[in-house]
Amino acid sequence: MDISKLKKIELHCHLDGSLSLDFIKKVSGISDDEEIRKRASVPEDYHGSLTEYLTKFDLPIACLNTREHIFEAAKSFLEEAARENIIYTEVRYSPVLLETENLSLRDVTESVIEGLRAGEKEYGVHFGVLLCAMRHHDTETNLRVVRQAKEFLGAGVCGLDLAGDESGFPTGGFAEVFKVARDENIPFTIHAGECGNPLEIKTALEFGAKRIGHGIAMQGRPDIQELCLKNHIGIEMCPISNCQTGAVKWGAAYPAREFLDNGLLVTVNTDNRTVSSTNLTKEIAFLTERCGVRNDEILQMQRNAIECSFAGDELKQELLRLLSQ
Repeated sequence: MDISKLKKIELHCHLDGSLSLDFIKKVSGISDDEEIRKRASVPEDYHGSLTEYLTKFDLPIACLNTREHIFEAAKSFLEEAARENIIYTEVRYSPVLLETENLSLRDVTESVIEGLRAGEKEYGVHFGVLLCAMRHHDTETNLRVVRQAKEFLGAGVCGLDLAGDESGFPTGGFAEVFKVARDENIPFTIHAGECGNPLEIKTALEFGAKRIGHGIAMQGRPDIQELCLKNHIGIEMCPISNCQTGAVKWGAAYPAREFLDNGLLVTVNTDNRTVSSTNLTKEIAFLTERCGVRNDEILQMQRNAIECSFAGDELKQELLRLLSQ
């Protein structure tokens, strides 16, 4: 199978971690390409910590400092996706992290959606937006994100996420945030099981998450895998970043093989294209070369992504039609 020509679906990709190097160069004023790579990316074979990895977001976030820049970043995000034959993507970001004295939450949200719509029109890539609540933010701040998601739900936004330092701010502390999300019928995914604690996944499921971001910690936990299987939960796997941040050691068994064999709704994603020096083609190649994933399973992962996406039924049918062409 020529992976580069495969039509693909991606559900777990952060906008601020996926800005093109050309965009960062233009906006930051840094002329040295190597300096930009040093500050905004880790090598593909990086062996480090999540803490160090997260420092690579400082420069990209600083570049998203006007409506025009956010619009351009969102549009170019879909241009990059189109180059890989991605036909649908759900892009996530925290609007609060981009909020300034001159940029309101609404300004940020509208600019992202406007840029993505322009990209969709020009490059033919369908999209949905996930707004991220952050673990280090207080409840009221995160409820502002929930309210923003509700306002724009169906008008570009398709759901919510919870991201950030899982070990320092456990999922159990966000019960109120997700109660409101459930009451407002906002679909949500939660980063869980990225930092080694499988009970974080269980808590996310109890809150009503329809998908789990990463989910690495349920490796060797058939009880939690059974919960995911029973509840038809999508698993957003991001192989290269999982190895880079130490969630899985390079050379160790990556759990995609185990999860596929156990019937889970596995999807393959980049997490952060620029920070991780990756793309979706590389991620799929990782699974074929290191996990023995077969061609039919690669196709099944694309169907899984459509099935557990937060897209509407009509768009899901269109994506299945495109995938079968």
